[in-house]
Amino acid sequence: MANALKKAFPVTVPVLLGYLFVGMAFGMLLQERGYSFIWAFFISLTVYAGSMQFVMLSFLSYYTGLYNIALMTLAVNFRHVFYGISMLEKFKGSGRKKLYMIFSLTDETYSLLCSGSVPPGVDPHLYRFCVAMLNQIYWITGSVVGALAGAVISFNTQGIDFAMTALFATIFIDQWQSYPTHAPALIGLSAALLSLFVLGPDSFVIPALLVIVCVLLIFRERIGPAFETREERGKERDG
Repeated sequence: MANALKKAFPVTVPVLLGYLFVGMAFGMLLQERGYSFIWAFFISLTVYAGSMQFVMLSFLSYYTGLYNIALMTLAVNFRHVFYGISMLEKFKGSGRKKLYMIFSLTDETYSLLCSGSVPPGVDPHLYRFCVAMLNQIYWITGSVVGALAGAVISFNTQGIDFAMTALFATIFIDQWQSYPTHAPALIGLSAALLSLFVLGPDSFVIPALLVIVCVLLIFRERIGPAFETREERGKERDG
C-alpha cells in the first residue's frame, strides 16, 4: 500500500492543486449558507461530485424538489456512464475496490487513469485505487478548510463559484491539446450554444447533454478510433 501511494502521489499533484482551491471555494460558499465544516466533510465524502456540489448550493437555498434534483444530477453526471463502460476492463479483477473505484471516478481521476501507465512493480488495481483515494482526500480537505476559513474570516464570496467554471475550462483546454481530434469538443460547444440560444439559460443544460450523447453515439465509429492521446499514439509507434 505504501509503495502504491508513493508512486501515485506525484501523478495526482496537478489534481491536488486544483481540488484544494476549488474545494475551498465550495466550503466557503457552503458555510456562507449556514452549514458548518461537518457538512462540508460529509457532503464531499458521500456525494463527491464537484459540479453537482456547487449546483447543490442552489438546491439548498431554494428547497428544490427531489425529482428535479435527481433529474439534474442524472443529466449533469450522465457522462460517467461512458467513463464506467470504458473502465470495465481496467477495473476487472479489482475485488472489493471496484465499488469505490466506480464511486470515485471523477473527470480528473478518469483522465489520470486513462492517460497514465501503471509504474512497474506496483499492483495496477492498488495503484488506481490510491490515485482515486488521494484525489478524494484532496477534495475533502479543500472543502473542510474552506468551510473553516469561511467561519473565521469575513469576506465577500461573490464570484468565487466561478472556480468550478475555471477548472472545467482548464480540463477542456488540456483535452483539446492532448487529443488529435476536436470533434467531441466541437459537438459539445455547438449543442450547448444552440440549446442556449433556443431554450435560454434556465432550460438548456439537459437538452444540450441529450443532443451531445445522441450525436456521439451516432458517429462513435468515426470518432472513436481517432480519440487517442498523442502519448498513446507515440507508444504504439514505439512498440
